[in-house]
Amino acid sequence: MSLRLFDTAARAVRDFTPLRAGQASVYVCGLTVQGPPHVGHVRAALVFDVLRSWLEHGHGLDVTLVRNVTDIDDKILTKAADHDVPWWAWAYENELACTRAYDVLGVRPPSYEPRATGHVPEMVELIERLVERGHAYAVDGDVYFDVRSFPEYGALTRQRLEELEPAGDTETDDRKRDPRDFALWKAHKPGEPDTAAWPTPWGRGRPGWHLECSAMAGRYLGAEFDVHGGGLDLRFPHHENEQAQSRAAGDAFARYWMHNGWVTLGGEKMSKSLGNTALVDEVVTRVRPVELRYYLVAPHYRSTVEFTDAALAEAGAAYRRIESFVHRAAERVGRDVETSVPEAFRAAMDDDLGTPAAVAVVHDTVRQGNSALADGDDATVLAALGAVRGMLGVLGLDPLDPRWAGGGAADDRLAEVTDGLVRLALEQRQAARARKDYAAADALRDQLTALGVQVEDTPQGPRWELTR
Repeated sequence: MSLRLFDTAARAVRDFTPLRAGQASVYVCGLTVQGPPHVGHVRAALVFDVLRSWLEHGHGLDVTLVRNVTDIDDKILTKAADHDVPWWAWAYENELACTRAYDVLGVRPPSYEPRATGHVPEMVELIERLVERGHAYAVDGDVYFDVRSFPEYGALTRQRLEELEPAGDTETDDRKRDPRDFALWKAHKPGEPDTAAWPTPWGRGRPGWHLECSAMAGRYLGAEFDVHGGGLDLRFPHHENEQAQSRAAGDAFARYWMHNGWVTLGGEKMSKSLGNTALVDEVVTRVRPVELRYYLVAPHYRSTVEFTDAALAEAGAAYRRIESFVHRAAERVGRDVETSVPEAFRAAMDDDLGTPAAVAVVHDTVRQGNSALADGDDATVLAALGAVRGMLGVLGLDPLDPRWAGGGAADDRLAEVTDGLVRLALEQRQAARARKDYAAADALRDQLTALGVQVEDTPQGPRWELTR
């Protein structure tokens, strides 16, 4: 394969060679459902949605993508108690909010979406393997991973054990062999809900965060798989601990590690704890979801995206230029075209998912297509439309895709009525121009512009599109 990806573990771009010919296996850390998702949360889902699409359509691979849901966690228990609701109800409400955000941004459902609470037996089995191998130990119902027992600890993030701070996932450092040992299993504590504990050989309790992903990745993808992905902030301690416990248990685990950059607000990582979030549910009331997707997909996945209204507006305008060409070209040559991707687009995507260069190819092709429209060159228009739709299909941004093109019968009817009213206004404008009443014609055009309707006079007659 010609695809090359930046492997965090190697600190280098590597040729991607799937573990199994014709297949690709990807595990992506999903969200801890402690609250509704913000824009930063959904970036990872979008990045790996594009990777999945490129593996499928660019390289013909059968992709299995697993994205978990962490539905039991200290923060979930705390926030549920603060709101006086059962922890599982709080988790489920926010899981639905996450699913809603994924759906509205056109993220395809993963092959499997396991919940942590549904995989306690696999977690217990993994702990037992670690205990038997001398890499874990139990103390009063808690079970810890012994970092000193595993010489490779720190390899993923290239940190030396003696330079690391104590693990911050428990308040029981005095009972650990080493302060940097991390919790695999947490004993049930007084005051915690009885429902937030499961029986194990070490007593009732609940899983540690890091354990969950190792167990679920192994359950659905096996002892070794191709790509493990997630946000940059998960590299340490989460992914370091995942790799350590899985390999200490005898599993090869992930062959490539991919991490997407942060979405920042005011120069800081978008975070609920900092209070600097832009909730997806709120942002999509101000901009179209497809424009938000474009805004998050167009930059390189490893870059930092500074979230501002100005940048979002600029991205929306750029997408609307693409959208305008697609609709105009489809009116000219029809919607049913043979799609393809230019070699320049393929080269960009094969170079570590180089979406900035790939999007530049889209805009270059749009410019060529617009020139062909102006020249009446339908053959070139047809080729450009097929290429643009092929590229946008990979990025999940095709304006003619049903998820973006309409919202059901009611929306279709509204669009039909709107089109009829605008065309009636355009007919009145044409009649005013025919009788040389240019003031009236200009007034009609200005009124349409004020409503967000852009009018273009073409040799085939006036055409219109929404500008906002």
